[in-house]
Amino acid sequence: MSIFKFENTSVLDAALTAKVSGLLAAAIAAEGKASLVVSGGRTPVGFFHLLSQSELDWSKVTIALADERWVNADHAASNEKLVRENLLINEAHKAEYLALKNSAENALEGEVECQQRLSAIDRFTVVILGMGDDGHTASLFPGSEALERGLDMHSGADCIAVTPLDAPHQRMSMTLPRLLNTESLVIHISGASKQQVLTQANAGDDVMELPIRAILQQQSTPVSIYWAQ
Repeated sequence: MSIFKFENTSVLDAALTAKVSGLLAAAIAAEGKASLVVSGGRTPVGFFHLLSQSELDWSKVTIALADERWVNADHAASNEKLVRENLLINEAHKAEYLALKNSAENALEGEVECQQRLSAIDRFTVVILGMGDDGHTASLFPGSEALERGLDMHSGADCIAVTPLDAPHQRMSMTLPRLLNTESLVIHISGASKQQVLTQANAGDDVMELPIRAILQQQSTPVSIYWAQ
């Protein structure tokens, strides 16, 4: 695990943009395509804007979300809305977007179609995850009935329906094995409270208590942490 600390979010956003655009460009050159998994929330918005201006062959890039609320794409709580308005703009408007949300009435009924969509991509190029103060990442929430299945490395599932205990809206979340199936994995966080959560996560081993531990303590995929004070 590599930790990169930055004095502010602007410096972090520039560094992360350089890293991710370089990885995507290398994958396009080597394989003719690339894929990027991002997370919602306020933290990545500045990074999204910078990355969207990168001069890449975006038509060969597929972008997906690590998790999504089961709401329409025009809903204020939609992560897809966030991505379309802040990342799929400028140069990046040519990228293909792979939606986790589909027309099923609820997330559980939407699992099969979502699984089919995700199976079209073998190994991701880059996965960028956030982390909550409760230690969740994607929609792998502590206390959730879906958490055990979401963390099961042998489930065969790429995505799971999640009903959060303390947050509105059903979710669709990529599972731990799907998130780890990537060439590069980044945790993108800011603020002192997130550093405290990381310290706590590294001090214990109960992944059900702090699901982010499953990312930090696995040995199959290298993890880089980009943290701004």
